[in-house]
Amino acid sequence: MNSEPGRGDAFDPDCPTRVVLDRIGDKWTVLVIRSLEDGSLRFSELRARIGGVAPKVLTQTLRAMERDGLLTRTVHAQVPPRVDYELTALGASLTAPIATLTDWAETHLSRILAARESYDSAS
Repeated sequence: MNSEPGRGDAFDPDCPTRVVLDRIGDKWTVLVIRSLEDGSLRFSELRARIGGVAPKVLTQTLRAMERDGLLTRTVHAQVPPRVDYELTALGASLTAPIATLTDWAETHLSRILAARESYDSAS
């Protein structure tokens, strides 16, 4: 049982920690964080950097991340309007853990694909 005030408990089915894990475990969130770790980007730059994400899905991801305090959206008053996205300090605190997970996935990809192939051929 957790006794630290304000801290969640991911094993409690009613704890909002599960919603947070769902957000930071989402592939688009992971890719947005990796894309913004070196500084702000415009929507089109983010979309090009990530690749394969529909504009609607990226917009939904960015809005959810902004709502969760992981990034900021800055609208510049110019024609045409320019919007920049940048990680907050909270969002930036995820860069190291996400980089570690991304590196693990890239490093072990061939083993995972081989395991899947072996499993599927045995079925």
